Amino acid sequence: MTATMTKSRTDATSAGDTHAKRWWILAVLGIAQLMVVLDATVVNIALPTAQTDLAFSDSSRQWIVTAYSLAFGSLLLIGGRIADIVGRTRIFIIGMIGFAIASAVGGAAVNVGMLIAARAVQGVFAALLAPAILALLTTTFTEARERNKAFGIFGAIAGSGASIGLLLGGVLTEYANWRWTLFVNLIFAVIGVVGGLSLLQNEVSEHRPKLDVPGTILVSAGLFALVYGFSHAETDSWSSLITIGFLAAAGILLIAFVVTQMQVRHPLLPLRIVTDRNRGGAFLAMVLSAMGMFAVFLFLTYYLQASLKYSAVMSGVAFLPMTGVLVVVAGVGSTVLIPRVSPRILIPLGMLLGALSMYLLTNIGVDTAYVSHVLPALLVLGAGLGLVFAPAFSLATLGVNRDDAGVASAAVNTVQQVGGAVGTALLNTIAASALTSYFTSHPPASRTPAAVQAARAEALVHSYVVPFWWATAIFAFGAVVSALVLRSGVPDIDHENAAVVA
Repeated sequence: MTATMTKSRTDATSAGDTHAKRWWILAVLGIAQLMVVLDATVVNIALPTAQTDLAFSDSSRQWIVTAYSLAFGSLLLIGGRIADIVGRTRIFIIGMIGFAIASAVGGAAVNVGMLIAARAVQGVFAALLAPAILALLTTTFTEARERNKAFGIFGAIAGSGASIGLLLGGVLTEYANWRWTLFVNLIFAVIGVVGGLSLLQNEVSEHRPKLDVPGTILVSAGLFALVYGFSHAETDSWSSLITIGFLAAAGILLIAFVVTQMQVRHPLLPLRIVTDRNRGGAFLAMVLSAMGMFAVFLFLTYYLQASLKYSAVMSGVAFLPMTGVLVVVAGVGSTVLIPRVSPRILIPLGMLLGALSMYLLTNIGVDTAYVSHVLPALLVLGAGLGLVFAPAFSLATLGVNRDDAGVASAAVNTVQQVGGAVGTALLNTIAASALTSYFTSHPPASRTPAAVQAARAEALVHSYVVPFWWATAIFAFGAVVSALVLRSGVPDIDHENAAVVA
């Protein structure tokens, strides 16, 4: 009994210390989350410069983006389970250190293979970090009003991370070196590790879940096979036996994963998380919007730099209007629209705006101006994504049992990351094919350098326009699917029992 009383007093003291330092803890967790999110885009701006420096092909270029997203997305679920088993603070520290080491290796890369490997390892440690960050934030803020404020700040950091990455990548590439888009993570990591060691207490769940080893192997292998199959289609062809084999294997493995989750006692992803119509609709909206959104971040970056001759910094600045509109619309959506308007209206409307923005971008040309052809599309896209993200994140975690809050959050991040990875691989494949076919069917008028350069410029723009058409179709399809799957009416929120998840 004495031991029990001593443990209770120790727990109370620890909780009191955590409560007193809660806003400092939020700052540390916010910095860590910013590092994880911005690394999905900070390297994008630097890709043309890195490609020139390391002399790698366009087909290799996609893997620098895909490797991070694939490792991150495919391992998020297991990352959350490991944090529950080992302890969230311990995994947070390990994740920060591992991410920093991988970033240092990537920044020092001497060839593209070394850079791709470092990006993949970054994704592995990001998959450990993200669930631990969210779990630590949830356990630190327990009072309802403060918790909402903390998650609001945290959500703003997460939502703006992609655009901050583009701008930061541009500044570092232009005024330092593309390698600093990776070295900068060492600064974030030092702050995170020092802050974590001084502010956080390691806590392990009293009811440690057992590790679903078969589910972990099946889903990780299935997601890898899926993205690798899409990526291989670019370097070879859609009819290649390797492409077909990996895509077929992905289907078999992911189906086996679903069957396994229905039978095991401690599933990695309880199917009750995704079988609810609203949550399922939210997951579909997130994966499809991520596929379409990456077309903008990737191909519009290439267009701004290769065709409009923007500097890396100006390319990052060019995306800021979209970010501003997204933040405003998402804020209004969270406070004004979501409590009053059905998500069955908001999410399809956002998807339609996304389709409109992609259609506007199909009108770009070699000599078109940013203000007349790019800016309107970015403003429309910002409004559309704001209408999709705010209700989708809310629905994806609304009404989830508290014991499932962590896995629900991991599932949201997973579908978003996998959607981005698949979208990048698929659209890059389409762009490469479009470039080759256009240049073949529209040869230069003469063999002079000027004529060849002009033909090349036209082919490049065409290779961007075709993926924008595909992204238009993806967003339009998302509008139809979400309208069919989501329930009508405004969901009821049980403020007493609903889990609060970012």
